[in-house]
Amino acid sequence: MRTFIFILAVVGMTLLLYSCDVDENTSGDLTNIPYVPENYKLDLPAHFPTINTPPDNPLTKQGVLLGRHLFYDPILSADSTMSCASCHLPEFSFTDAKAFSTGIDNIAGKRSSMSLINIGFVQSGLFWDGRTKTLEEQALLPVEDPIELHHTWPEVMTKLKVHPKYPKLFREAFGIGNTSEMTKELAAKAIAQFERIIISKDSKFDKVQEGKAIYTDIELIGYGLYFDIDPDLPDMECGHCHNAPLATSDDFFNNGLNASNTLDDFPDLGRGKVTGSKSDNGKFKAPTLRNIKYSAPYMHDGRFNTLDEVIAHYKSGGKKSPNKDPLLHPLEVSPFHITALKAFIETFNDTTFYKNPDLKNPFK
Repeated sequence: MRTFIFILAVVGMTLLLYSCDVDENTSGDLTNIPYVPENYKLDLPAHFPTINTPPDNPLTKQGVLLGRHLFYDPILSADSTMSCASCHLPEFSFTDAKAFSTGIDNIAGKRSSMSLINIGFVQSGLFWDGRTKTLEEQALLPVEDPIELHHTWPEVMTKLKVHPKYPKLFREAFGIGNTSEMTKELAAKAIAQFERIIISKDSKFDKVQEGKAIYTDIELIGYGLYFDIDPDLPDMECGHCHNAPLATSDDFFNNGLNASNTLDDFPDLGRGKVTGSKSDNGKFKAPTLRNIKYSAPYMHDGRFNTLDEVIAHYKSGGKKSPNKDPLLHPLEVSPFHITALKAFIETFNDTTFYKNPDLKNPFK
């Protein structure tokens, strides 16, 4: 009998303690977790511009850590099979190496995923058409896109609030006092912080700019062709849309991919659909050429599989359309010129930044 009473007492105490734990855990109070944000320092070279960081979302180590978890976590998708990283893999220059990205329902989009390399420097708008102004705005869209992660933010936040790790990470990143303060806006801010540290700055091109390396003879010829700095070499017109140091002009162009008789004939209106201006129809953002070696296929619709195909397109002058960029024209260049140009473009490649532990998948 005593043994039975003792067992009942133990069980009762256990249930009481369990009840207390549940009450404590479900109360949502996070104030017992220290909030000591640390500045995340970006060591940018002197030839780089200043990164575009909003005053209300400064880079912190804790914010970047939370963003890294969210970026790689399939919890953001409706069936927990895909994450942001599914379409932006480090080994493919933070693209997915596909002409058209597919979401959780295996539905293909109409554009290729863009590289996220140096995305924090963009000021003219994100995506191929520039439809969002900031990374914070951009980070909100894929979750609820029906052909991407096909989820809802309310459901995502419900899952994050009861997750064993995320409440602590949100508290440490943003100083919230209760899980009820976890919002999609804070999640987007964290993802944006993580994306701002995806920086390539250690290519051979950068080392030459810093006086730490010199070009080979053929790279130097390619440099002249690319930037039109040698009167004895033809201008291959590359530097206008892909200028230094980021290898992009952060602007939108009709680069002659599709023939059209009028401004209404483009299969994808691109920038024009965003601005409402017909003169912008058929224009798309010029992507960075950094790590271009690893981000095939190329163009917004992934139509070219190799860099040789891309160069051949520009050599031809592109297809006729009313607003084709005036700098596009048939190029009188030799096979040697093309070889030299490719040698220079190779100097934009940089695999060093992949080794940054703050960019790695935290779940592996």
